[in-house]
Amino acid sequence: MNDPMIAVRDLRKSYGSHHVLRGVDLTVRRGEIYALLGPNGAGKTTTVNILTTLVRADSGSVTVAGADVAKNPAQVRALVALTGQYAAVDPFQTGEENLVMMGNLAHLPRRAVRARAEELLERFDLTGAARRPASTYSGGMRRRLDLAISLVASPAVLVLDEPTTGLDPASRAQLWDVVRDLAADGTTVLLTTQYLEEADRLADTIAVLHDGVVAARGTASELKALVAGDHVRIAFEDAASLRAARELAPTAGLPVVDVDERDLALTTPAANPVATIREALALADQHHLALAGVSVVKPTLDDVFLAVTGAPTAASTSSKENAR
Repeated sequence: MNDPMIAVRDLRKSYGSHHVLRGVDLTVRRGEIYALLGPNGAGKTTTVNILTTLVRADSGSVTVAGADVAKNPAQVRALVALTGQYAAVDPFQTGEENLVMMGNLAHLPRRAVRARAEELLERFDLTGAARRPASTYSGGMRRRLDLAISLVASPAVLVLDEPTTGLDPASRAQLWDVVRDLAADGTTVLLTTQYLEEADRLADTIAVLHDGVVAARGTASELKALVAGDHVRIAFEDAASLRAARELAPTAGLPVVDVDERDLALTTPAANPVATIREALALADQHHLALAGVSVVKPTLDDVFLAVTGAPTAASTSSKENAR
């Protein structure tokens, strides 16, 4: 069970003078959820396309359950299912008809097709909508149907390319539960995402792609440990208190690493958060600064992403824009 289901070695791909992959190495165990992170253009989709036989690599090797992607593409396609960024369902067919059609295309025994469709409809909580056209489904329902279609032939490997793009938080959480259940049942899941919370919640292992190589890899906890430790964020009631604290904090042994003028807050490193909070409270009391709150800020995958790639995540950029 510890044999790698996916093995990628020195994978390289260029389009003209543009080097997309410069030597990517990945090892994904059976039943593992493995997340690929990276900014746009980092090579995530190219890696997925090579793995699923849609694109040929320039050099390097990729095997799935021991089958070479370049030498035995038909064998690999029988092992892998790909769910892209947008639900690829026939809107004019019912949910049941979509599943039956895929079962027929996969050459499942005729008697098994309808039974498999019913099983998947129940598993993805779509039984009540089974005979409705997919065009009437909500975004979350279409995504679940799309995932069910990918599983008709019981693939050993499920590749999810940004599977929760455009979903609301409730639908996203529901899909996460489905993915966890699939991995628990033995399906190997390779996931690309720009939602770092998604990787944090789901992935056993995370690899950060940057400039065509794996810039960092490990568990979420291991990656967060790459970033400097805890910080304390001190918020103030007014701008005058913030200005005073900014000048006084370094003299009290509280180096300032970030100042948020809009939210009237500053941030200081905290090897010992409790001691740092005490020092901050003492400073505010001594100089009559109007405090609004003090909190401990722990490293996140967003911090890792920024430190490794130098680029903000799509989610963090969106949240900042929405706050303006």
